[in-house]
Amino acid sequence: MNFPRRDFLKATLAASATTALASRGLAASGGSPASGRDYYEIRAYRLKSAATRATLDAYLEQALLPALDRRGIKNSGVFTELEVDKPTATSKPKADTPVWMLIPHPSLESFVSVNAEINADPAVQKAGAAYLGTAKANPVFDRIDSWLLLAFTGHPHLQVPAFSKKRTPTRVFEFRTYESHSEQKALNKIAMFNAGEIEVMKELGMSPVFYGQALAGRDLPHLSYFTGGPDLATHLGNWKNFGTHPIWMKLKNDPQYADNTSKTGPSRFLAPTAYSPL
Repeated sequence: MNFPRRDFLKATLAASATTALASRGLAASGGSPASGRDYYEIRAYRLKSAATRATLDAYLEQALLPALDRRGIKNSGVFTELEVDKPTATSKPKADTPVWMLIPHPSLESFVSVNAEINADPAVQKAGAAYLGTAKANPVFDRIDSWLLLAFTGHPHLQVPAFSKKRTPTRVFEFRTYESHSEQKALNKIAMFNAGEIEVMKELGMSPVFYGQALAGRDLPHLSYFTGGPDLATHLGNWKNFGTHPIWMKLKNDPQYADNTSKTGPSRFLAPTAYSPL
């Protein structure tokens, strides 16, 4: 389709002005990347068999994590799942589960560039040759699931707990997901966290790592977050205190937050691998 030059220029200028106004509106509302909030990628490597775990671990430890670090992306985490007995506060490794990974990004551009380019990095190709060059007949994983999340305004950046900085060997994390029956109710649940839930968790020493609104991935709409403790018993005890906290009780009974969650879970207990930075 052909347009006269004058009409084309008028249309182009109008479109540019509209885009500029929209961008300013997004920035003012906190809806643009300029808001300064982190983005988080959650990966689940669904292993083909337990025998391929060592190949994945070697790639993550020797190739991917160092490459992320060179790009200024620090405090990623690699985890395996635990089977937890809450009454006795004991745990054991859970069989046949994915290897989970948390990658924090300072911007959406960082998320895009890392996923598009990192495995073309010669250093990654060299260090991760066994993983990247695996034979079709013997793949390392079945598939990789991935979710992209945007940090809540009430907790805009990933926080590294003191027990992670100390490399406490008994440290444990809990990865929770709350699904909602509509996009509006999902936003309402996020508002509920920002209105007090996050602060209660901090007050009780639950060591929240991140809270994120899921932007892409399965089972939308939902939010996800990580809390943790230096050991399982401490973490479970903190959750008991949360359930009776007056601020939480007030929020839970506030009609404006009614019916904003349709499914809680699954709740995953995670143990960091020996090489996990987090």
